[in-house]
Amino acid sequence: MKMVEDLKRKPLFILAVILLLSSAQAGNTNRTSWHQCADFQTANFLHGSKLNVQFLLFTSSNPSCGELILADDGIEDTSFNSSLETKIIIHGFRALGTKPSWIEGLVRAILHTSHVNVIAVDWVHGSTGAYHSAVDNVTQLALSISHFISKLLALGVSGTSIHIIGVSLGAHVAGLVGHFHGGQLGRITGLDPAGPKYTRASLEERLDPGDALFVEAIHTDADNFGIRIPVGHIDYFVNGGKDQPGCPRFISAGLLEQAGVSMRRLPKEVIVYLMTSPSAPFCVHHSLVEFRLQKKRNVVTSIEITFYSNSTKDTAKITIPQQEEVGKRLLAHKVPLCEINIVMLKYLPNNRFWRKDESHIVGKFCAAPLPLNKNRTMFCLPWNITLYGNMDLSYQLSAACA
Repeated sequence: MKMVEDLKRKPLFILAVILLLSSAQAGNTNRTSWHQCADFQTANFLHGSKLNVQFLLFTSSNPSCGELILADDGIEDTSFNSSLETKIIIHGFRALGTKPSWIEGLVRAILHTSHVNVIAVDWVHGSTGAYHSAVDNVTQLALSISHFISKLLALGVSGTSIHIIGVSLGAHVAGLVGHFHGGQLGRITGLDPAGPKYTRASLEERLDPGDALFVEAIHTDADNFGIRIPVGHIDYFVNGGKDQPGCPRFISAGLLEQAGVSMRRLPKEVIVYLMTSPSAPFCVHHSLVEFRLQKKRNVVTSIEITFYSNSTKDTAKITIPQQEEVGKRLLAHKVPLCEINIVMLKYLPNNRFWRKDESHIVGKFCAAPLPLNKNRTMFCLPWNITLYGNMDLSYQLSAACA
């Protein structure tokens, strides 16, 4: 049995890097201390074990060497710098009792862009074996992490400078830690918060917007082991929150700082949908495409839209409900809209043996790069066009660059 943390670590890692590149950089220098490198433990997945929680510190001066720090005493004698922001990473369920393979890459990505303390929480012993056993350990783990954070606060660390990053089951651990601190910690990021045992859980048991001053979640596996409901101030459902392009299917096989949200007036709940490409660099441009019929129809109208540039081809399908005039769709493409040379439109009639659809439709096509603002408005072909059934028609697209 493998959870999403193992199966889909590639999109999780990529999304985490994109998200964390926005973190503000601090200018303090950290003192160097010589210490023996510590690593994650390995557990026996057949029997499980006690929690045996470890806290491993990584710094910009030694990003690949973990420094074991104890929650009870001696933090001030480590390389921890209380004047810097602190990122705390909490992994999730580890069915086989192994170290999360993505930890090192995530730590390096954070320290490459930010001068911060990075603390990786190792609870491999408590997360192995059966999933329900790992869930049973969540409260005790959250208490251990909360106690550790209290020690940091006693050293003068600002609660608002603490950012907890929880993966899968670790996202709900992060929520519980934040709950224990009255929702006053700075930020929680949930990467694919776990769904089993949590979809119908109370707010006190799972990640929710009240757990920190700013709570966000990125959903990339909501059709399997990820949670399907919003759990933060902002929830990003990447590619619909389900199977990600370029990644195996389990069943069948820079954002701005604080995500651009004002910390003074947080929305109660925002759901964001975006798409990615199946290969590096994964980021894509998003355009709103629209087709407006000249007259309403008694049947559903489907139109295929393809953007062509000198080197790319991207396709989406617009569906216009019956007795409506306008159909809209988000189309993801690899180059900016102003570099799209040709748009190809195809009317897809719904012909059935007992009823023939109309042979052609008439309407107007428009597109706009997102987000829309005073410099980005809808660009429309200047005439009505006639589309014949299953016939490709190409038009030059000359949208201006902003």
